[in-house]
Amino acid sequence: MSQADREVVIHAQQVEKSFGELQVLKGVSLDVHRGEVVVLIGASGSGKTTFIRCMNLLEDIQGGSIRINGKLLGYRERADGKLVKDSEKNIARRRREIGMVFQRFNLFPHMTVLENIIEAPIQVLGNTRQASIDLARQLLARVRLSDKADHYPSQLSGGQQQRVAIARALAMKPKAILFDEPTSALDPETVGEVLQVMKALAEDGMTMVVVTHEMGFAKEVADRVVVLHEGELIEQGPPEQVFGNPHHPRTREFLSRVL
Repeated sequence: MSQADREVVIHAQQVEKSFGELQVLKGVSLDVHRGEVVVLIGASGSGKTTFIRCMNLLEDIQGGSIRINGKLLGYRERADGKLVKDSEKNIARRRREIGMVFQRFNLFPHMTVLENIIEAPIQVLGNTRQASIDLARQLLARVRLSDKADHYPSQLSGGQQQRVAIARALAMKPKAILFDEPTSALDPETVGEVLQVMKALAEDGMTMVVVTHEMGFAKEVADRVVVLHEGELIEQGPPEQVFGNPHHPRTREFLSRVL
């Protein structure tokens, strides 16, 4: 099945975002298809993190729209075609379809690894405690941390905490997972273990949008590399094209500094 035939999980259209007078996103459009790994690259301040935070409404948008599985995120359409803010209940329902892995893990420090993973499935999805525990143990095995279920985050390395964060995102059975520079806060020796887990997820067909400075990961795992510059999408394509024969001069300039 070609990419064009696969369903669109995330449909961002002409997304605009400003912080005060500073416009960070200037009409960015992007479709992410089921099972696709899209890697966002670009210089610091190009809008990458802001863009993926808009994709699950951690940031409100000022223009354009984002749809998850065809349904508007954060807004509803009135009869006259205008968009109005959606109810918090509907926003929460849409948001849980998109997992998020943060740069700084964001684990609850007072909870064990197992408790961190089962909290949302029980509280948000209404799953039973035992079913949530069973799933959590399966996911811990998947991220190679079966022996850490009863540890607290402070007892884990950064790489282990990030793998727990990935397991926690997977526990909600999301349609896609967003990764915001998931290795940038890690020691160099633990970066590889997190990238291996992400690579395995990609091989299993998880839809992923990844903001990263790990160009090796982008080359090896991405189906598509998207380049942002000063709030605009300036280039996108398969890794071999973007890295091997970039079309936009800003892309060439950026890659000359990081490769």
